[in-house]
Amino acid sequence: MWAYHGAMKSTRRQFIAAVSGALALGAETSNDLKLWYRQPASVWTDALPVGNGRLGAMVFGGVEMERLALNEDTLWSGSPRPWNNRDAKKVLPEVRRLVMEEKYHEADALSKKMQGPYNQSYQPLGNLILKFDGLEGAADYRRELDLDSAIASVTYRAGGAVFTREAFCSAKDQVIVVRAACDQPGKIGFRATLDSPVRSRSSVTGDDLRMTAKSPGHVDPNYFRTANPIVYDDEEGHGMRFECRVRVVREGGKPVDGGVEGADAVTLFIAAATGYRGYDQMPDGPVDCRPVLDAVVKKTYAQVRADHITDHQGLFRRVTIDLGRGRPELPTDERLKAFQANPDDPGLLALYFQYGRYLLIASSRPGSQPANLQGIWNDQVRPPWSSNWTANINVQMNYWPAETCNLSECHEPLFDLIEGLSATGAETAKANYGASGWVSHHNVDLWRQSAPVGNYGAGSPTWANWPMSGPWFCAHVWEHYLFTEDRKFLERAYPVMKGAAEFCLDWLIEDGHGKLTTCPSFSTENDFFAPDGKRAETSAGCTMDVALIRELFANCMEASKILGVDAVFRGELAQKRERLPAYQIGRHGQLQEWSKDFDESTPGQRHMSHMYPLFPGSEFTPRRSAELWRASRVSLERRLAAGGAYTGWSRAWAINFWARLCDGEKAHESLCRLLDHSTGPNLFDTHPAGNSWIFQIDGNFGGTAAVAEMLLQSHEGEINILPTLPKAWPSGEVKGLRARGGVTVDIAWKNGRATEVGLVSDKTREHRLRVPKGQKVANGRADAEVVKFQLIAGKRRSIQFV
Repeated sequence: MWAYHGAMKSTRRQFIAAVSGALALGAETSNDLKLWYRQPASVWTDALPVGNGRLGAMVFGGVEMERLALNEDTLWSGSPRPWNNRDAKKVLPEVRRLVMEEKYHEADALSKKMQGPYNQSYQPLGNLILKFDGLEGAADYRRELDLDSAIASVTYRAGGAVFTREAFCSAKDQVIVVRAACDQPGKIGFRATLDSPVRSRSSVTGDDLRMTAKSPGHVDPNYFRTANPIVYDDEEGHGMRFECRVRVVREGGKPVDGGVEGADAVTLFIAAATGYRGYDQMPDGPVDCRPVLDAVVKKTYAQVRADHITDHQGLFRRVTIDLGRGRPELPTDERLKAFQANPDDPGLLALYFQYGRYLLIASSRPGSQPANLQGIWNDQVRPPWSSNWTANINVQMNYWPAETCNLSECHEPLFDLIEGLSATGAETAKANYGASGWVSHHNVDLWRQSAPVGNYGAGSPTWANWPMSGPWFCAHVWEHYLFTEDRKFLERAYPVMKGAAEFCLDWLIEDGHGKLTTCPSFSTENDFFAPDGKRAETSAGCTMDVALIRELFANCMEASKILGVDAVFRGELAQKRERLPAYQIGRHGQLQEWSKDFDESTPGQRHMSHMYPLFPGSEFTPRRSAELWRASRVSLERRLAAGGAYTGWSRAWAINFWARLCDGEKAHESLCRLLDHSTGPNLFDTHPAGNSWIFQIDGNFGGTAAVAEMLLQSHEGEINILPTLPKAWPSGEVKGLRARGGVTVDIAWKNGRATEVGLVSDKTREHRLRVPKGQKVANGRADAEVVKFQLIAGKRRSIQFV
């Protein structure tokens, strides 16, 4: 049944022994880039993630039984379908009238008639279960994830032998690989099975264990109670076919039904594929993974492993970081508990930073789907919030570290998503609003659903009807250009940006006072007390709308200048931008969230969208707009004082706010709170759900971006060194961060003061360096806060500080 590789057997045994020795307890290996534990994972949220952008697995690390929970990034429910609500544009004028007459509650109710159907849900692929023979009484157990090699491993002793397992997800060979080995011959035996939480069939054919299935035709979001939330066979035959195959290559031993006995080592290659053909095409079948497996088994395990490590390290090793001493000798779960009692472990924060980079590499590669709410890892048919791309901050937050943390290629799947939305969103703009350009809303699925979700009236308008994700998506497009200065990319991106701006031009209306405003408008997921004292959601000209449109128009104008196109359109954008309402400061000294100084009905709301111009936008800075910058701080303080930032992603946003406010102590305090209140034993970001928590990956990515933002900023046209350094990191070093303008930056500091900066530019050009406060460049002017200098492309320049 199972393939037997007898050639080069002695060489492979030498390799097994080398791997076993390296993984054995007490081996001389560094734990600085490892998550490790003294016990297997008992639940899915304790397992360790591996992925290659398209395929993912959660590795449990059991002794008697190993479980790998498997995912494939195109495995979603449903298929392309109508979702636009053509009655919405009939309702729109009346909604606008009601808002302008301050009949907010009536506008809320009527807005629901503009919604479309629920979006679809990301689906689990299944589970590979390995039941091992005769391994009771294991000792010296260790489970770990090495971020540097992207390999999850297990080692333990049983019966006088050392057993090891490795699992990784190869981007080069597009397979998940599991290797079971022992330092004594003939000790490896197990039974293997494949199953899935969706309807599936499994069989054994030759060397392959095979599972075939079809995803449901529709799955409602988990947060709605409906009579029939999972529909497998609808009238139109929606649902995607998929296949998973496992090929087992044994070294020694013999095959048995569903497994092997008495082997020296066994390698399992796992391939998966779906019938996905594109967001605008019906999924097709049949699906066959055999060609992928036929190709990979021609290579030795050592070759597959080495290729995987080389590929991963080509991305991961671009950035290194040292924030000070740590406690890597403690298992990660124990280390996290110790940190929660006493956060004197900056090394754990460095590990958390690198873990975020690891997760982005594992869940977003060129050609894959973007990282969703759970990255790429999900074990539920009805996952939290459909495990979709939630576009009123969450999917955008996933990509905050992409450019600053030197993973620009990992940003590409988001651009592919945006391009798809610009096509589907053009239909939505026309059908729902009678507008040109393109629009997208709060939830996006594999099929690029662009309309307001909510099952035609079940959704709260403050999230379901929010139409501003297009401009926010375009901010990522522009930021990628600013970091790379890639003109060819801008030529691709500009039509997308222009289309979003065209929609915004049509969306703006006269406010009756000589200004333009948006209506209906929603401050994402927050509501306010209307003049009658009751809660309301729908208004006009929310601060976030104004900020996003101001930013989009400015970026489109600049892009059109660079490309030398659309001068007339550029002039229209400039004229309309001047007519947007000014930002306002409310009676508490805070940045107003709405166009009127309403009181929030939820002062501790986790969303803080009105502070977008502080971060991730860059309009509010102490040098550009000091008064609004200070008002943003008041808003942040009020939000946090009322209990805001109680989710991981919201806390991560707060850290980035503090970084932009240049308050190192508050940033560090919030960073510690992120690990204290919103981080699980495997360092997954957590989101409260009743008396428990669920995994949501955006907080991991937001936290990683925040650490980078504390050490390096470049949004004001300057390379700003250590703008938010906390006292808890007195000495350290970071290498490989990226600044806008195509510059790679290394920073070293000691006793709270910068000592050296290394700069490498992609192009020869002049740059501006903002000197850390209270310091100066060696041999430079004592009063120079900003130093101008030229960098030669590809040539490192070191600058010393005193």
